[in-house]
Parts: sequence; structure tokens; C-alpha cells
Amino acid sequence: MPTADADAATRYDVAVIGAGILGLATARELARRGERRILVIDKERTQATHQTGHNSGVIHSGLYYTPGSAKARLCVAGRHLLLEFCNEQDIAHDICGKLVVAVEESELAELQTLYERGIANGLRGLRLVDAQEIREIEPAVRGLRAIWVPEAGIVNYRDVALAIARDTPGVTFGLGARVTGLRVTSGEVEIQTTGGTARAENVIACAGLHSDRIARMTGAAPEPRIIPFRGDYWVLKPERRGLIRGLVYPVPDSRFPFLGIHFTRRIEGPVWCGPNAVLAFAREGYRRRDVDLGDLAEAVGYGGFRALAAKYWRTGLAELARDLSKRLFLDALRRYVPELTANDLLPGPSGVRAQAIDREGRLVDDFAFDTAERVLNVRNAPSPAATSSLALAKEFVDRLERMRSGMPAPA
Repeated sequence: MPTADADAATRYDVAVIGAGILGLATARELARRGERRILVIDKERTQATHQTGHNSGVIHSGLYYTPGSAKARLCVAGRHLLLEFCNEQDIAHDICGKLVVAVEESELAELQTLYERGIANGLRGLRLVDAQEIREIEPAVRGLRAIWVPEAGIVNYRDVALAIARDTPGVTFGLGARVTGLRVTSGEVEIQTTGGTARAENVIACAGLHSDRIARMTGAAPEPRIIPFRGDYWVLKPERRGLIRGLVYPVPDSRFPFLGIHFTRRIEGPVWCGPNAVLAFAREGYRRRDVDLGDLAEAVGYGGFRALAAKYWRTGLAELARDLSKRLFLDALRRYVPELTANDLLPGPSGVRAQAIDREGRLVDDFAFDTAERVLNVRNAPSPAATSSLALAKEFVDRLERMRSGMPAPA
């Protein structure tokens, strides 16, 4: 980041906090609308370090989301914008399609609900397939019935994020500068960082795993809070990658915003199997041994998390057991690919999801935003935020323009 003295001499039109795919897409959208002085601040020294850099790489279609919700609307719109951008920038991607597979009779009703939801959200080519068609699409997969989602695909979102940054000339990057305070005055926002002080007319905070902390600095409501959930993957041995052609998903548990353990072919070739969902002991805790006592105390001390844990403790224990046992993880995978063996699996990467939880212990499912004076806070932007990123950026800037004009924010 520029020095404090240099920053003090420059007053930016908009400062964006966060250099993940959402922050970078927002800076690009601001530049495309004529904002001349844009600052992007991030505590890391490289862009797309955390959720973007640990993303599974799925291009979501909009199947899962409640019709009319922000997720449904922005995922469908964002997918189209993402594919246009990938084609323009020659970014490798593959619309390989996805199967959502029911393996038990008890899952068929929810599968039908998902199908109807996808139709309502405008997905094209969606169809229900039987056991024989499942084997034709994915020969190693077994199930009773499935939804074939031909619009789903794969891409490396870090590649997308870096291309977005390159496509946004003129932006100032303040990397390696952690935000320590925000002071809103009648004419500007003063952004205090470990690299100096910057001033901007407005701020858009796309702070991901730290979004609640940044929001509290602006005087916004303390809830929802971010609780970090770690997801671990196994990967198929190279000689067994041919077992999966595209994407294979379970019928999700409608009580949770997580999609369950699934198979994801990566654009680079490997096949990821997972993830599970367990409490991370640090907001950036990608390994089991990563512990930040402050982060952990904040999570378990939050009444909303304790309410969630009390309600779903059996589910939590099952996820933890599967996290610690390769055999249990394998059992979950074998529901869909029976021929898998323990020798087929190698340790894989992990990611951390920033999940917003309210004080009653409810997992916030939809995208969530709020505004404090001169500041737009992105409070919840989990999957499919990467797919939706270019559409979300338009949403953020639309809301900023409404805020500047004094118009009420849309519901």
C-alpha cells in the first residue's frame, strides 16, 4: 500500500476492501462506470488468496436456490457474464454438466423439488434421468434417479480473478495492508490500515472471512456473524480420474446451505472428492492444526453458534467423524461410486467457507448486504458467489449509486 503521506494526498472515489474475486470484480465494475480513483485494499500481498484461491472451481447453474432469491437471480445472470468473460479472456473452462443423484427412495421427493426449482430459475436443458441414463452419463455412478444439469461446468477462479484484475487498468492496489479501523465523517471515510491511512468518498467491503469485523468497524449491526467452516477434500489417484467425467453431487440436505460430499473434476485434470463441513479453529485455518485462539473463542462464544450446535450436534459429530476417518469418508463416496477403494484416494486440499449465522443460530442462506453511512458491507457471500461475481459486482455498484443518490436500498 502507498505510504500514509502518499495516501493522505489522494482521496479516492471508492475504496474496495478485499482483493478476492468479488472485490476485484467490483473494482472492474466501478471502473467501467467511470469511477477514476479506485483503491483495492487487502491484508495479503497477493490477490485471490483465500476463498477465491481455495475454490472448488464449479460454475454453478442456479439449480439449488429459492426462486426469486438474490442467489437464484445473480447466479443465473452471473453465469452468463462469467462465460462471456472467460471467452473474451481465453480462460480455460468446460461446461461438462452435473448429475445430482438420489440413491435412496427417501431422496426422490427432494430431487423432484430441486428439479422444479431449477425450471423456475430458468435453467435450460434440465431433465430427470433414470438409473440407466445415469450410467450412460457417468458409467461408474449408481443411483435411482438424477437431475442432469447440462449448464454446470468448471473453471479455475483464481485465473478468473487475476484476469479481472488485469482487465481493470488504473486501479491502485494496497496489498499487504490490514484494515484496522474505519472512521466515517460527513464527507469521506478514513480507512486506517497497517500500511497507512487512505481516504475515500465511499467504501465497498468485500471482506469475506472478516466481513462481520469490517462491518462492525462501520457501526453496522453486529449480526450476522461469520463462522468459518473448513472443508477437506480427497483426490482420486491419477490413474483413477477416468471414473468421473464431470460433476456428481448428492441430493443436499435442505436444512443446510452446504451441498454435501461430491465429485468435482478440476479444469486442470484432477478429481476432488468432498468436502465435509467442520468448524475451523481459525478463520484462515486450512489445516486441522491451524488454531487461532481469538478466532476460536469468538466463534464458540457466539450465542448464535451455540444455538446452531445445540440443534444439530448429531450432524456436527458425524461431519467431524468423517473428517477424521478416511473409511467413513470413503463410505460416503461409495454411495455413488461403489467401486472406489481406499487406495484410490490421496489427501487433497482444504478450503474455509465464510458462513454467516444470526443470533438465533440460523445459517444465513442468501446473499446479504447492509449499508452504513458511505459504506456498503457485503455480509454473506458464500457459494455461488464466485459464479455470480460479475453480476454481484453490478449489484454492489447499483446499491452504491442508490446510496449516493439518497434512494432507499432494494429489499
